[in-house]
Amino acid sequence: MYQPVTTLDLMRHGEPVGGRKYRGQTDDPLSEKGWAQMRAAIGEQRPWHHIVSSPLTRCRAFAEELARKQGLPLTVDARLMEVGFGEWEGQTPDQLRARDPDIIARFRRDPVNQRPPGAEPLEAFLARVAAAWDELVATHAGKHLLVVCHAGVIRMALAHVLGIPLARAYLIDVPIAGITRITIEGSGPDALAQLRFHAGSL
Repeated sequence: MYQPVTTLDLMRHGEPVGGRKYRGQTDDPLSEKGWAQMRAAIGEQRPWHHIVSSPLTRCRAFAEELARKQGLPLTVDARLMEVGFGEWEGQTPDQLRARDPDIIARFRRDPVNQRPPGAEPLEAFLARVAAAWDELVATHAGKHLLVVCHAGVIRMALAHVLGIPLARAYLIDVPIAGITRITIEGSGPDALAQLRFHAGSL
């Protein structure tokens, strides 16, 4: 029996104004470099039926531009917002290490228990991303979607789909403007998910 194949391209936003930092849900816009990175990663490709975006400006602005250019419907889903980093929001890695040289290493080794003060619990982050993912797959079965989101969201999607333990999720590198493609064959509990490529471009 034919099983529909649903394809989801997960794209991380480009560089925001202010460069690299733990911005979490801080709503910084894309820099000119960030716009260029995202446009270059997409190129002239037009394979999608629908675009979905995080509500944060560094994702949404590009998604809106691309949807207009390609005449595609756009859905904005708040569940695809980046994880809340609590007291780390707006801090650069160098600023954090100046206070505690091992602070980031501890977080990467154990992101479940070594959360920044006030940060969103990782289990709650996974739950909201997984809920959004499952709804997208059910609603758009057999379609090809572009999901413009964040590094943390892509890590949670991979953890959800591939069964990666949360404690290992932050060992996955997700580069600026990188694209990850996952296909889902079939639907429901017997659906088969496959990672087609990670951190690529089109």
